[in-house]
Amino acid sequence: MSQDIWFNLPVKDVERATAFFDTLGFQAMNVGSERAMISIGQTKIMLFPHATFEKFTGTSVADTSHSAEIIISISAESREAVDSFIQNVERAGGSIFGKPGETDGWMYGAGFADLDGHRWNLLYMDESKMPKRQ
Repeated sequence: MSQDIWFNLPVKDVERATAFFDTLGFQAMNVGSERAMISIGQTKIMLFPHATFEKFTGTSVADTSHSAEIIISISAESREAVDSFIQNVERAGGSIFGKPGETDGWMYGAGFADLDGHRWNLLYMDESKMPKRQ
């Protein structure tokens, strides 16, 4: 059985969403006339218009201004990479809901929402400072 994981996200405007992710440095490409795919490492994320997404799921699209349906976490190579990426998110029109900061002395991250309100987390983990299992 294949172990690939694909995420499918509803977006209001596929072209605008694709441009946003391109600006952030993700590999984004159109797939047909009504959908796009972005690649983050080995993970694929499909962007679908709301109506198409609703047909697939049999439900209405979540109102991301009032609730979060998922948070997608992405690893970063350094604290500086987190800071730089978050600055790019703001320039590209995304919103920051968690400013860059340290947690537990070994994690450094930030949270942002894309143009459609989907929530993302960028996280650098300093494994040399990570607590050891007892």
